[in-house]
Amino acid sequence: MRTMWAPWRMEYIRSPKKKNGCVFCLKSFDRKITAEDTKRLVVYKGNFVYVMLNRYPYAAGHLMVIPYRHCMDLTDLLDEERNEFMDVINLSCKAIRKVCHPDGINMGINLGKAAGAGISEHLHGHLVPRWEGDSQFIAVVADVRLIPERLETMQKTFALAFKEIID
Repeated sequence: MRTMWAPWRMEYIRSPKKKNGCVFCLKSFDRKITAEDTKRLVVYKGNFVYVMLNRYPYAAGHLMVIPYRHCMDLTDLLDEERNEFMDVINLSCKAIRKVCHPDGINMGINLGKAAGAGISEHLHGHLVPRWEGDSQFIAVVADVRLIPERLETMQKTFALAFKEIID
């Protein structure tokens, strides 16, 4: 088994957690980045979402795209919020490529604690730059995939679900 060392994450694990208030809710929705925003590592503010560096990154340049409005799920976003969320993910990929010159980018949105969301109360998307030869997160952690249902069964189930949603 391989070991992935991330000692900087211990600061996060041991740090006091906010009990009153959300770590992702900003005080100012103004598009101008304030001194407080700078302290919080905000790098871009749109009309409905903003981008900040992850304080406890998996790789240098690890960005998070976060809606201003406090909601837990992608399906809770209004159309204009969701559209900007995706547009800003695109913009963030361009910024990561310009600044970090990665070979690839991992993107992820974990909806709920069971899905891996460390902060499940406020929707956020991760963009992690990757380089050939760096630690591939999933392979390092598990070196295995657990699929609890036959692929053929899942294919049928998903095909039916999409059909029902569209009809």
